[in-house]
Amino acid sequence: MSILVSTLIPCYNADQWIGEAIDSALGQSYSPHEVIVVDDGSTDRSLEIISSFSKRIRWETGPNRGGNSARNRLLELSRGDWLQYLDADDYLQGDKIAHQMKFLASSSQKPDIIFSPITMEYWSEGHCRHELLTIPEPYDPWVLLASWRLPQTGACLWLKQAILDVGGWEREQPCCQEHELYLRLIKCEKLFAYCPVGGAIYRQWSDNTVCRGNVAEVHRRRLLIEQAAEDHLRKTRMLTSERLGAINQARFDIARSAWQYDPAFAYWILQRVRDSDPQFRPAGPAAPLGYRLAYRLLGFQAAENLAARKRKAAHSLRSGLTRRESRLADS
Repeated sequence: MSILVSTLIPCYNADQWIGEAIDSALGQSYSPHEVIVVDDGSTDRSLEIISSFSKRIRWETGPNRGGNSARNRLLELSRGDWLQYLDADDYLQGDKIAHQMKFLASSSQKPDIIFSPITMEYWSEGHCRHELLTIPEPYDPWVLLASWRLPQTGACLWLKQAILDVGGWEREQPCCQEHELYLRLIKCEKLFAYCPVGGAIYRQWSDNTVCRGNVAEVHRRRLLIEQAAEDHLRKTRMLTSERLGAINQARFDIARSAWQYDPAFAYWILQRVRDSDPQFRPAGPAAPLGYRLAYRLLGFQAAENLAARKRKAAHSLRSGLTRRESRLADS
């Protein structure tokens, strides 16, 4: 007997994209499949576009209550055992659900969340480019959560019962919403399984989206998730060196970013790193070799000042080359 999958689309003022999102959901090759849309009090043409799909989808509208409230209402309306969440400004390739359901059928395990790489679609001045965000091994969900490598909502298939078991989406979570849900699922020992074939497209087209509109709040919420993960792992004696390293590397990366707008906050984050692991040494793309040497010998502030001078010099060089190319083109 085939398994029903529900694609669930919350929408708020997304008339530019919602039609394409619904079309991509209706165009899935997998069957049986239903599409449900909840309009969260839109004031643009979104509801007009949603209603134009008539009986091909189920939909309802109501007052604006926030994205997670809309996702919880979709959860209530869904009839499928498995759920495909899809934000209104994103879309799916035609075989996305089919690939993951085929993976489920062939799996010897009984996963609760099937996750796959997501493709980013970056928009700038009317042009877009695509980038597949790979997910590195090992596929330890604790490490992937700490390093922010678990994908955006649309890249997963979610077992409905697993979300119900942890109480649904947190209504008061303003950002990092899927990561907060991931944390509760992992703490409750829900099984995550990696399917290497993707098919979800995540658009970044505006600086006013939930994840980009308030960087400081995103950092604060992410740090709360990192701390909750560490606390749980210590309490349950599951805090391996790899997991601790991923948590503190994430804190360090946040501190480097926070230094640009609030140095005191950055220092506070670094103190949390030292309290957690006095032997921590930064690594990864955020800390190249030269930076690591400066950090170790001179400290965080000196390393950041050197990095800022290096960025300024590189910017000046690029600007100079651009001006020279412009003069040559005009001559």
